[in-house]
Amino acid sequence: MSRLLKKSKSSSLNVFVALLRGVNVGGNSMISMRALKESFETIGFTHVVTYINSGNVIFTTKEDDPRKLERKIEQMLSKDYQLNSKVVVRSLSEMEELVKSLPRSWNDSSWRYNVIFLRHSIDSKEILAELPANSDIEQIVYRPGALLWSAQVSELSGTNMEKLSRRKIFQDMTVRNLNTTKKLYELMKKVAESNS
Repeated sequence: MSRLLKKSKSSSLNVFVALLRGVNVGGNSMISMRALKESFETIGFTHVVTYINSGNVIFTTKEDDPRKLERKIEQMLSKDYQLNSKVVVRSLSEMEELVKSLPRSWNDSSWRYNVIFLRHSIDSKEILAELPANSDIEQIVYRPGALLWSAQVSELSGTNMEKLSRRKIFQDMTVRNLNTTKKLYELMKKVAESNS
């Protein structure tokens, strides 16, 4: 375990990221990140930082139960924005484990790399049986809390994962690209360091 995580475990504040599903995508569910930051502060979260305009919010709290945090954030989104968006919350330690497990081979510009974050209700390795990959052009790997999906850019329209958005199960997932996932982890570490 890293020195940073040892420090944050002894601290009274826990660092989390909330991944809001379907916010500011395709002109739908538009929310200002400034307003969203204020809403997170209003419901008691501290050290709130947003990243890009797609609903990524890093925050600290004394609460340590991600499911309670998801419910609290979803209630706020419904009340403040009339948005019935599902939220995935991950701790700093969960993000560290995920980022450290990313394949080192994810560096070919002719491929697209996404992390599909899973809500706890569908988080199981068995989900792979429901989402078969077209092995000639895409790969899907399970990690606790996520699916790692990679596909040849030139063949995206032929992938099974491109069709995923039409399935009901997609409502319990939210997707971030490789760079966003890594950046969120880096920002979470900075928040932890500044509060240790």
